[in-house]
Amino acid sequence: MTDFPGAAAELNNAAYAIVGAPLDVSTTFRPGARFGPDRIRQFSSSFDGYDRRTDRHFGDLVADTGDLTAWDDAAEYLSFLEGDLADHRAAGRLPLLVGGEHTVTVAGVRAADPDVYVCLDAHLDLYDAYAGNERSHATVTRRALEIVDEAILLGVRTGSEVEWDRAAEADVTVIHADDVGAWEPTFDGDAYLSVDIDAADPGFAPGTGTPAPFGLSPGELRDVVRTVAPRSIGFDVVEVNDRDDGQAAALGGKLLQEFVFSHADA
Repeated sequence: MTDFPGAAAELNNAAYAIVGAPLDVSTTFRPGARFGPDRIRQFSSSFDGYDRRTDRHFGDLVADTGDLTAWDDAAEYLSFLEGDLADHRAAGRLPLLVGGEHTVTVAGVRAADPDVYVCLDAHLDLYDAYAGNERSHATVTRRALEIVDEAILLGVRTGSEVEWDRAAEADVTVIHADDVGAWEPTFDGDAYLSVDIDAADPGFAPGTGTPAPFGLSPGELRDVVRTVAPRSIGFDVVEVNDRDDGQAAALGGKLLQEFVFSHADA
């Protein structure tokens, strides 16, 4: 494993810490999210570390702490991951969580304890349990709502009837993929921002576990990240796998950079 390109800051001096979480136990269609952290590092290798828009250098801000090796017991792994993320926070670093399946977001939200969960995703992920599993990647929003006051889901274009019924409650706001460009954040408090790469149309990011057509463009994803980052106290990018030629990984890595530059600039 190599470090995320340009993540050259000394850990004790870094404002952000990349934490890889290659959990891949509940994927229901195309597995391979365990390769996500390394793929994102690999296909970000050509990125420049300087951002002209914000006049900031990635290498001055970010350290890569490697991966926390995952195992089959998701509950134990999430507790372990939560503790690691909390340690970074206690040291004054904002962890940048790189999955892995979307389940790892639960640890990120627990460690951050935000007011609002903002998620770019094709799916609602509002099952209380999927195939009997309460820690499935399809239950992430439901688990987040045990912690936050509100969930805002952007880019959604599919869900079961049970999930849509839950989404109709007051603590969930769903912004369909067609409406993301006109969305303006009106939430109160701090946010946790989660990017499930399948929010992108699979024509742009085919390397993901459950691709869904009619999704967002890379520019739409970037604009949401730039908008929400200044109000965020946590971030992740998840569900990148090895089933493409690097398109999903490159997009995930660029969105991570965009989060850092926008958050630091704020």
